[in-house]
Amino acid sequence: MLQKIARLFVIKTRFEAFAIIYALALGCVERGRGYLTEYPGYGGKMLFVAATGAVFIAGAKILDAVRMEQAAAAAAKVTVVGSGGN
Repeated sequence: MLQKIARLFVIKTRFEAFAIIYALALGCVERGRGYLTEYPGYGGKMLFVAATGAVFIAGAKILDAVRMEQAAAAAAKVTVVGSGGN
């Protein structure tokens, strides 16, 4: 039962990755708006850019991880199918 619940928190497809990245972006823009009101001027703008830049970096890592995991699963499937004839 615990494994079924844990599987809900695993990103399996690129669509799920993009949905999570979108949610992160919404949160960071909201946080950036807070920075702009809290720190008017150049400082607030730089904090806003830093928050949105973090989403770009996190999004790239998430997409790379999903692609790498899918490639590893495909390689394992080929290995299992290919090793049956020995």
